[in-house]
Order: sequence, then C-alpha cells, then structure tokens
Amino acid sequence: MNLFVFGLGYSARFVARSLVAGGATIAATVRSSAKADELSALGYAMHLFAGTGRDEATARAVAEADALLVSIPPGAAQDPVLESYGDDIAKAPKLRWIGYLSTVGVYGDHAGGWVDETTPPRPRGERSLRRHQAELQWLAFGRANGVAVHLFRLAGIYGPGRNQLVQLADGTARRIVKPGQVFNRIHVEDVVQVVVASLAHPRAGAIYNLADDEPAPPQDVVAYAAALCGRAPPPEIPFEEAALSAMSRSFFGETKRVSNRLVKTELGVRLRYPTYREGLMALRAAGDGPA
Repeated sequence: MNLFVFGLGYSARFVARSLVAGGATIAATVRSSAKADELSALGYAMHLFAGTGRDEATARAVAEADALLVSIPPGAAQDPVLESYGDDIAKAPKLRWIGYLSTVGVYGDHAGGWVDETTPPRPRGERSLRRHQAELQWLAFGRANGVAVHLFRLAGIYGPGRNQLVQLADGTARRIVKPGQVFNRIHVEDVVQVVVASLAHPRAGAIYNLADDEPAPPQDVVAYAAALCGRAPPPEIPFEEAALSAMSRSFFGETKRVSNRLVKTELGVRLRYPTYREGLMALRAAGDGPA
C-alpha cells in the first residue's frame, strides 16, 4: 500500500510507522526542510507543504497513493489540502481511502452528557467551527468523487513524550479543578489501531469517535501520574484562579462524555489503553516521567 500523509505530525507518525512495519510505503508533507530531512532518514518520501500552493512533485506522489491521511489544521474557508490539491486527489487513479483527523470538539458543550457519532455537531469556538466545516468539505468531496472518506474525531491525544508524566518531569504539570469537568483521552497507539482497522474495512462517509472508556477530571489524571512517580501531586488550582491561554480556557468551557462504542462494534477494536491508568502505567514503565 502507498499512503500519502498531509501533515506528518505526532499521531500520523505513529500510523505511518505501524503501516511501514506491514510493508506500506509512505510519502508525506511537513512544513519545514529541517523536519523533512529528519523524517527522510526514516525512509519516508518527504515533501514540503505550508498550507498554500501546489508542488508538482507532491502532486505526482498523491497520484500514486492508495490511501490518503489528512492531519493538517483547517483553513478559514476552504480546507488547505482540498484548495491546493483537490483536483489531483480527485484524479488519483488508485485512491480508495481518505482519512481526516478531526476532533471531538465539533460536538460542542453537552454539560457532561454523552455524545456518539449520531450526535449532531454544534461547534462553538472558531477552531471547532473550522474543523466541522472541513469535515463537511471532505465528506462532500468523497461523495462527488466516489472515494471513501472517513472522519476520525479524536479526544485529547497522549502517548510517548506527550503526557502528564513528562509534564511532571519538566515542571509544567498543574491540577486545575473545575467542578463537573471531565475529558476523554486517547492513547496514540489506540489512534493507530482505529485508523489501521478502518483501512482494512473502508466505509464511505464513516465517522468514528476515538476516545477512551473513562472520561475523567483532569486533576485526577495528574494525581495518578504523580503517584506512579512516587511524588506528591501539584497543589489544586481552582479554575477561576488558573492562568490559562485562550485555547486552554476554551477547552474548559465545554464538557462531554464521548462514546467509543462504534469503533468496537464496527471495526472490532479493543483498546490497549481503555483508561488513562493503563496508558500512564505503560508510559512510566517505558521511562517517561521524572528520573
């Protein structure tokens, strides 16, 4: 299989690594030459794409793809990949599968209630509005061109090098408390499981929630990570007193519980890390966190 990835970021790299182990070839874009050189050393055919403009070599690589994974933030109007390479993707003769990495943020706020893939999106913030707009554009593209498009709505992604253990080690971990606030998470290896299962079972227009089994208060996750390290947890900080970026504050402005039942029943995925406990325990055993 030839996979082309627009935006070979954190999650997409884990997907690529898994598929290469199964014999796939990978071509992908990144924004900088330095990153392209770093990833070329892993055997990937790298191209540059900063969100605008069409490159002929990139277009030729897209034409060779059997599958396309899109992991690039949406634009203000048209999705940047569709805007620059939509015609090339539509003409790709072997393309049978397109995956778009989105976010559970498109569901908006549900006051702690459960959502699943049948829940109508009602995004609130600008970032979520753009994500949902891009989702609709990709679904319309799939219908118009007869290719199976899949939307993956991801909860908060964590994994090696990106987790509360690392935050404890570098001193950035905080226990921010907002009563009633819960978040789902998803270990990056479980992201890989779902994407790979979808590649084996394409369904045009499919939407999948990628989330763990236990939506939990964020302060509990930090406390558990601290316990794994044999450390006292950071002090609790009331949400009203926390110094947060606008983006972080927007996350706390919504709370919902995300169902992952569909990836289990339709794709047969069994999460390796069904809660943050299993995930953090494995990451600690692998060496993440304070020495």
